[in-house]
Amino acid sequence: MKHTVEEVKLKNGARGLLIDVPDATVMSFQVQFRAGDRYVRDKEIYETAHLMEHMAFGANEKFRSEHAYEQEFIKNGAYHNAYTSDYSMVYEAVCADFEWDRILELQRLAIVTPRFTSDSFEAEKGNVRSELTGYLNNHSRVLWLRVQQALGEDILTDSQRLKKMDNVTIKDIKEHHRRTHTLNNMRFVIAGKMAGRKTAIKDFLEQWQLEPGERFAIPRDELHGARPLLIRRKEASNLNFGWSISLPRELTNEESDAMGCLNHILTGTLSSRILGMARKKGLVYGMFSDTSVGFYDSSWDFGGQVNLETAEVLFDIIVRELKKVLNGDIAAEDIEAAKSYALGRYQMGAQTVAQISNFYTRRYFSDDFVKDYAGVPAAILAITAEKIIQVAREFLDSEVRVLAGVSSGDRDLLLRLQEKLAVLD
Repeated sequence: MKHTVEEVKLKNGARGLLIDVPDATVMSFQVQFRAGDRYVRDKEIYETAHLMEHMAFGANEKFRSEHAYEQEFIKNGAYHNAYTSDYSMVYEAVCADFEWDRILELQRLAIVTPRFTSDSFEAEKGNVRSELTGYLNNHSRVLWLRVQQALGEDILTDSQRLKKMDNVTIKDIKEHHRRTHTLNNMRFVIAGKMAGRKTAIKDFLEQWQLEPGERFAIPRDELHGARPLLIRRKEASNLNFGWSISLPRELTNEESDAMGCLNHILTGTLSSRILGMARKKGLVYGMFSDTSVGFYDSSWDFGGQVNLETAEVLFDIIVRELKKVLNGDIAAEDIEAAKSYALGRYQMGAQTVAQISNFYTRRYFSDDFVKDYAGVPAAILAITAEKIIQVAREFLDSEVRVLAGVSSGDRDLLLRLQEKLAVLD
């Protein structure tokens, strides 16, 4: 879908993107604050942000209960949600084009005028406790949280979070909202048909009654390597593994694109160099590799599930293919195939208003950077083997890494897998 993007900086300090999608029949709203878990006042009340997010659509200055608010919000089919991460709290809504102004007003009520009642607080404590307890059965989530901790990230695991739950009070919820939900800390992305509406939307957002506040800085952790880590679970009959390597810098857009191409070559499809070969040999049902760019660091991660008896053969394939990359052995036809795939996914990635909005929010909410949608094809075509090899070698030279696994097996297997990876140092 064709669209144009305008960044607006409101007089009250908030800023965001207005995305005009002329043919749209829906409107999408996303409002973000740096108000996630890392911004709670004290780690002893670590669950404050999460609990506040669960209470976001409860009572407010117009509606006495979550039930009444929900009934009004969805009466014409609209959708809303909120989510919390380490850094962000995001409120989102999608509605039919004809009721965009009504839904935006309902979003304002939830964000600006919440009433954190004791009944809602007690109910959501139970819901959050149930949610976190459920996560303890998700071996992949357990694994990657422990990987983050092992590398030095200042976060808590779900089991640790559960132990902090009862420390949180309604006073903490209100304090967190007051401190984090401020105009300078607010970013928004609104997408849909903008003809004749831009001024009205900007004027409406200018009237939000929040304190000026500040845009919080992103906390910086000192990362370090760690010894192989086994998380023993008697019910885990296979090995859920994660291997993470970190660089102490942000990758450039060009470098990130290059690593995206390499990851596709290695694990992106059933014809890829690692996953494809492993599937052909019957070693593993699925695995992935992925590169992410943080605020101060970048990571290259490998993960998946493998049976204990086939794990070493799988890691032999991983090592063999990464050695080829280190030696500069990447076939030109593999790179061209990866580019072709990426171009196809790019064209398929703007079929809905939500897809268009998400293209921009992922980066804009992080560091106010407005991605160039039209420039994506040129960036894909500019990927070179030289850049892929250069960045991969830099990652594999890094000592900030850890291999971890969730399994009922013993640690000796993990140590043998680590020995195989060590030849890449």
